[in-house]
Amino acid sequence: MNVIQVNELNVYYGERQALQNINLSIPEKSITALIGLSGCGKSTLLRTINRINDQVQDMRTEGDVLIKGVSIFGKEVRTEMLRKRVGMVFQLPNPFPMTIYDNIAYGPRLHGITKKAEINEIVEKSLRAAALWEEVKDNLKQQAFSLSGGQQQRLCIARALAVNPDILLMDESTAALDPLSTQKIEDLVKELKEEYTIVMVTHNLAQAARISDQTAFLLSGEVIEFAPTFDLFSNPLDSRTGNYIMGRFG
Repeated sequence: MNVIQVNELNVYYGERQALQNINLSIPEKSITALIGLSGCGKSTLLRTINRINDQVQDMRTEGDVLIKGVSIFGKEVRTEMLRKRVGMVFQLPNPFPMTIYDNIAYGPRLHGITKKAEINEIVEKSLRAAALWEEVKDNLKQQAFSLSGGQQQRLCIARALAVNPDILLMDESTAALDPLSTQKIEDLVKELKEEYTIVMVTHNLAQAARISDQTAFLLSGEVIEFAPTFDLFSNPLDSRTGNYIMGRFG
């Protein structure tokens, strides 16, 4: 089942067109990697899926994005509820200036959960899902900024999972981390796809090859090729894809 369907999507920043006629069908409970040169539209596409780009001045879209058959641009769609279903983790860890516990509890409280026992359960479940519980369970009242960079990023993943999304978007979420922390995040992402649909932007081609099920190669705002990852890396159908993978440009 395809959980995300992108149809003839065009995105403009003022007069500049950032995405051109994007068509993608992203299957449920899988990892989709978006690769390509800097400025090719990867992050724009990712941010359009949960409408974070709505906050950008002079940004406009044409076409459609459907999640489980429902347009995200429909008048009845509230952005706060969309972002509950479609969580996002950014390149740099961005924990809130509060305790580890309160970082995770923030979203559930925002969505009306007030019972402490229920919040406690969500905090533990989310931290376990992000492979962080054993490291922080005795220090939940500690400030989030006291954690290492890799731990902060896993905290941000736990925070996104706390509101029970269907989809997790990851925008170069390991780019600022050391190799060991990167490996932990990659291992975590492979586990999370059992429950979530994951779309990730990465400049690390080896990472895309290691953990994604399908990969889209973007160039100048267009999807040049979208295929199962093994096929795209081993036998690309477009010479531009092959040139990028082989490091002949970029």
